[in-house]
Amino acid sequence: MDQTLLDRIDKFVAQTDPETRQQLIEQLDELERLERVEKCREDFLAFVRAVWPVFIESAHHRQMAKIFEGVVRGDKKRAIVNIRPRVGKSELTSWLLPAWYIGKFPNKKIMQVTHTASLATKYGKRVRDLIATPYYQEIFPGVKLKKDSKAAGKWETTHGGEYFAAGTDTNLAGWGADLCVIDDPVSEQDGKTGKKEVFDKVYDWYTSGPRQRLQPGAAVLVVMTRWHKADLTGRLIQSSVESPGADQWEIISLPAILPSGATLFSEMWPKDQVLAAKASMSTGQWNAQFQQNPTSEEGALIKREWWQRWEQDDPPKVESTIMSWDTAFSDKQRANYSAMTLWGVFYSGENEHK
Repeated sequence: MDQTLLDRIDKFVAQTDPETRQQLIEQLDELERLERVEKCREDFLAFVRAVWPVFIESAHHRQMAKIFEGVVRGDKKRAIVNIRPRVGKSELTSWLLPAWYIGKFPNKKIMQVTHTASLATKYGKRVRDLIATPYYQEIFPGVKLKKDSKAAGKWETTHGGEYFAAGTDTNLAGWGADLCVIDDPVSEQDGKTGKKEVFDKVYDWYTSGPRQRLQPGAAVLVVMTRWHKADLTGRLIQSSVESPGADQWEIISLPAILPSGATLFSEMWPKDQVLAAKASMSTGQWNAQFQQNPTSEEGALIKREWWQRWEQDDPPKVESTIMSWDTAFSDKQRANYSAMTLWGVFYSGENEHK
């Protein structure tokens, strides 16, 4: 409520007799409770704060929530969030989002996928257990599980909805999805190998599995840490560009060190700790897992940190110029752009290299 209105109500209540005052206070408390409940039903992070009191909210959570809400409303049918590990990604994606979605749509089917069936089942148990809590039931009263269908990774609601937890090697026959949530489809152990066949296997499983199990109008949400140019994000982007009529994805990338120089989730990860992590891994691992920008393993030719901004008003006098072109091979609307760069070669000092 508006604070001015609350102040006026408090003043009015104070002037009433004790019995009337108590009744008004109870009614106001109930009105406040109903407003809080309604906000939890419509605002994902309000729901998160209500059922997870120790939640530490940061800017990236709000960005993720905006995507999640768009997916749940049906505004976004295909969405990808790329983000570094250990920032609350899976808690929101695999635990709280399915619980919120089921509360809003207890008659819908949700498929929750991660790299192993055992991990997906673990989150399925947490979703199931959360639904049974009093604070969840206050927000979504009447959302119950069928008595004969309460396995941790496979259960149904009394409204006809279904939840199915799956790994990237699970047989999906007989299961469908109004919402398919994919959270880190590649394990750390497999991702670190860098083997293309690992990522090919996941993409093949997705195209022959979850993609074929979608209900009409269903949404797919992929939330993952990048590992390789050929990981699921990379392959989905490639397909969207190269294949006419393929799914088109909205993508949000959340690097560990933002363009501003600040760190993602600085409340938990100060910059010195992030830089210490960077120093302990290869450039390829850092670019992929932390910056969400997988590149070829560095070959000691050109490093990103070598690039510096020319701060003077006028460009230097150059000894030679180089023009390079990267041309498109197709004139289709979906083809890559043609690009041209112009380089100048100069000495920055009398005895310095070019």
